[in-house]
Amino acid sequence: MKVLTNTALVMLGLGVMLSSCSNKQQSQKTGLAYNDRTNGGYLRYRQSHPAPGPGLVPIEGGTFVLGGSADQDVAYEYNNLRRRVTVPSFYMDETEVSNQDWLDYLHWINITFPNDNELYYNALPDTLVWRKPLSYNEPYVDNYLRHPAFQDYPVVGVTWQQAQEYCTWRTDRTNENILRERGNLVTWKDQAKGQGGATAQGAANGTGTPFNTDMYLNGQYQGQGIDGKKMITDLNPNATATGNNKRAVRPARLEDGIVKQGYRLPSEAEWEYAALALAGNTQFENINDGRVYPWDGLGVRSPKKNTRGLILANFKRGSGDNAGVGGGLNDKAIITAPVRSYQPNDFGLYNMAGNVNEWVADTYRQTSFEEMDDLNPFRGNEFTNKRLADPTKGQYAKDKYGRPIKDPAKSDKKLKYSDMIAQQQAQAANANQPNSAQPNAGAVTATAGAKDPLAGKAYTNDYRDYGDSVNNSLYGTTTLVNNHSKVYKGGSWNDLSYWLNPATRRFMDQDDASAEVGFRCAMTMVGAPEIYPQGKPHIPVKRAKNYKAR
Repeated sequence: MKVLTNTALVMLGLGVMLSSCSNKQQSQKTGLAYNDRTNGGYLRYRQSHPAPGPGLVPIEGGTFVLGGSADQDVAYEYNNLRRRVTVPSFYMDETEVSNQDWLDYLHWINITFPNDNELYYNALPDTLVWRKPLSYNEPYVDNYLRHPAFQDYPVVGVTWQQAQEYCTWRTDRTNENILRERGNLVTWKDQAKGQGGATAQGAANGTGTPFNTDMYLNGQYQGQGIDGKKMITDLNPNATATGNNKRAVRPARLEDGIVKQGYRLPSEAEWEYAALALAGNTQFENINDGRVYPWDGLGVRSPKKNTRGLILANFKRGSGDNAGVGGGLNDKAIITAPVRSYQPNDFGLYNMAGNVNEWVADTYRQTSFEEMDDLNPFRGNEFTNKRLADPTKGQYAKDKYGRPIKDPAKSDKKLKYSDMIAQQQAQAANANQPNSAQPNAGAVTATAGAKDPLAGKAYTNDYRDYGDSVNNSLYGTTTLVNNHSKVYKGGSWNDLSYWLNPATRRFMDQDDASAEVGFRCAMTMVGAPEIYPQGKPHIPVKRAKNYKAR
């Protein structure tokens, strides 16, 4: 029986609210009542499975054989050796990011920073990816991104770095919209009337900066003209009412469960797991049939009665055959196709084979499958810390776009408070030196193998080349592989069917783009991993008893 992903929404909770005081919940270890201002206002939040962000569907994780769907290696790369791994549950975009989605992004930049031509230019996809020396593709150069006929087609010409920036932007816009709709921030209607302070328009004329999730959760995005009329009651006995409020209020916190986890690129393992969707062929932990493609069978045509013989994905059948014969087009697309074309896989994901290849988060290495951990495997970690503008107050330093500045992590463990303050103060002093190199907006400056004077030993924050046996100094000289090489997967409209296999993998420099590469976003799932509990046995869990003082 196929798994219907939309049934998962039944089990997903809405936003997490503070538990009602009438429940008289108590600490299991001290007996103190929660959510009671009179005893100090200890907080307990109602447990709930969070709902996915807009555009996402839940993917229940589990174990699978990474690289296991590959039945051949025509390129003799030996870069997808089979290995059993476990992928935690997560969320993934139902479709590839479309041209319309990217135009939304460009429009926000235009209205928020109308005088920042560099920011807008850097966000533009490279439409010149359509140009070929001996092809007449100029109409795509001029029309593919902006013409309404292509608005539901996947965006292409986007670099890995641009995709990362889009994920950050999408996170902030989604969370801002949730908080405004709930009334935790000034509503969109009141903002439009000029009652908002640090709005998009305010950022343009210097009166404020746009909403940023990290800054908001750190308490650095609040105040007159920003706070909404339905903010959460602050039970801290030291809190006082401010402004026109008759009660003490506070911004939402991560513990409230209102703010969504950040959008990001999926890891290679997540992408391959989601593409195969073996959950649709699984019963009682038995996988009835493996897969070569995101659908059952060894062919690329539909076996169903009503669609028999139709191509199941957008790819190239052979040299010179991108669509079939006029009057009987096989995949109904000559270049890309709308993002909801063809049947979704058993997770409900469209075009996990064909249409466009998709960027994933991993840095490419031929032997990654052999070296990565078997739980949530990933290669590409660059551990960072948010720079503190005032270490004693815990205030983040921010760039001109209102985002926290991130620096390479200096230690692999929590420092003593005195060491942390000294480290941050030294970092702030160096950042203020006239000749010091300041990171760009939100950028990270790698200091692999740097000596940490406080820890007294070398610490590497950049693990992309961890354990590599190849001399780093030779990168770019004897091989095309380096730390800027990023993996893309899935096959495209201009690829043969071999590349539709989810196990196949290729790489490209993170600053390069192609007419055959797009992307989709993912989001980390927090809490219980099971999404489809219906009809499955469960061991009952007893609730804790309340303590009665005697």
